[in-house]
Amino acid sequence: MRLSLQGVEVGYPAPSGAYLPALGPISFDVADDEFVCLVGPSGCGKSTLIRVLAGLLPPTAGTAYCGDELINRPLPQTAIMFQDTNLMPWRTVLDNIALPLEIVGATKTERFRIVRELLPQLNLEGFEFAYPAELSGGMAQRVALGRVILQQPRIWLLDEPFGALDALTREKLSLELLRLRGRSQQTIVLVTHDISEAVLLADRIIVISRRPGTLAADIDIDLPRPRSADMIYQPGFLRLAKQVRACIEDLRD
Repeated sequence: MRLSLQGVEVGYPAPSGAYLPALGPISFDVADDEFVCLVGPSGCGKSTLIRVLAGLLPPTAGTAYCGDELINRPLPQTAIMFQDTNLMPWRTVLDNIALPLEIVGATKTERFRIVRELLPQLNLEGFEFAYPAELSGGMAQRVALGRVILQQPRIWLLDEPFGALDALTREKLSLELLRLRGRSQQTIVLVTHDISEAVLLADRIIVISRRPGTLAADIDIDLPRPRSADMIYQPGFLRLAKQVRACIEDLRD
């Protein structure tokens, strides 16, 4: 499902009463089934942009569309995942993942059956009765990812979901995300500070300028799929990573 930003701007009132621009104007499209990563300096408005696409934050100016539908509220075809897993500490893995099914009224028997079928894909077999405090950071993120999968969204909006994890766990979860996406196509927009992660995952990388964030570069990632961790040592990968890094470093001058 296609996403479109047309002259989107977001700003906030400062304590002095002045207007503080945070994002834009920015315009770009995300094609149906395309995987786009957003990178740029800290504070450039990447997370703000994700919240606009999710219908959680109205733009100050401009418009955002999902297909032909104006995004002015959260849409049922869209799911969002943040760095904070937002797991309920009193609920087990099974209950946390099953939350979207519970909300729509599925019976306990039905939702637990569906979640148990999903657990092997998430490498969470044997942990269905564990509580969040008993999970590693990577496992907690897989629980949060399972909750997104159960919503069966056509659009995934991911705001640095693996940002707090160590490098190896982050790489493993990135590859799991690719594997899960390979089973059924989705339009994905991912915010990340990790250039290698962006190149490994994306069809395109959007580089956003310093605040107020505008479109600084739009880079096609022409690496073949399926992708693997070994690609990060290949010349084509290194060339693209260097190009993205150069764009970001130019913004800091």
